[in-house]
Amino acid sequence: MNTPVVLLIAVFFSVTGMVLGLGFWLTRDVALGRRLNQIQGGADTPSEAGPAWTAKMAKLAQPFAHLSAPKDVEDASHLRVKFMNAGLRDASWLTVFFGIKVILTLLLPLGYLFYSGLVRGQSLSMSVVFFTLGMATVGCYLPNAVLAMKIRARQQEIDQALPDAIDMMTVCVEAGLALDAAMRRSCEELHMSSPALADELGLMLLELQAGASRVNAMHNLVQRTGVADVTTFVTILLQSEHFGTDVGNAMRTLSSMMRETRRQRAEERAAKIPVKMLFPLIFFIFPSMFIVILGPAMIGIFKVLLPSMSGGN
Repeated sequence: MNTPVVLLIAVFFSVTGMVLGLGFWLTRDVALGRRLNQIQGGADTPSEAGPAWTAKMAKLAQPFAHLSAPKDVEDASHLRVKFMNAGLRDASWLTVFFGIKVILTLLLPLGYLFYSGLVRGQSLSMSVVFFTLGMATVGCYLPNAVLAMKIRARQQEIDQALPDAIDMMTVCVEAGLALDAAMRRSCEELHMSSPALADELGLMLLELQAGASRVNAMHNLVQRTGVADVTTFVTILLQSEHFGTDVGNAMRTLSSMMRETRRQRAEERAAKIPVKMLFPLIFFIFPSMFIVILGPAMIGIFKVLLPSMSGGN
């Protein structure tokens, strides 16, 4: 076996063992607590495992996070809002995020240089430098892409579950419950279908119980979600409370309007499908169809017609 292959296998097992050992070390307290709860007959506490794991990751990423963390307060607050939109409310996620950015920016180019130098035996050339810089760019922007995908998925979940939640609130309000009690009942019913919306509404109710005004609590809900329909929902509720109009009728109208908007978005996406299919049809499907349809005819032309035109038998 070649020496570069042996080195690659050794590095793979070393890195795998280091990652597994680090994972077991980080989760040893969680596993011990879960085992003690099982012995005592209690339930697991996954809500405490998340913050503990995040705090340990933030402690490990703290030396690297200072290299890329923003110094401006406005930039940090803007990123904090993004993390809240993704459902990551712990302040230590910022340290973890920037630490991962620095680690990936350093590790991916080094890994590519190791692979190209030891395994493939390439010397330092322009192509190697180009791909190394590309790996550094990917490592720098990969956490941003993952965060954007998580934000998009969570906002889509909230957007899809909001009309059903408004219908449930409307039924509860018309049955005689107050608006806060209707929201609490909706949170209990939405934990299975949409945990994100249930968590946001529950957090807003906790702010109201802590003494915050309804305006501030609902504005915080809008800021945490970043969904346009939630902004409309909050605006209608505040206006109904301010002018003394019927909340049930307003929420029923809002729910039907949101479903109509969703149907229009689906029709818009369906109308864009022919334009999006144009380029795959031209570059991938039509050439294969031409080869299948015209291929036998072209073979017959080359075998029969061209020899006869050249005077052959």
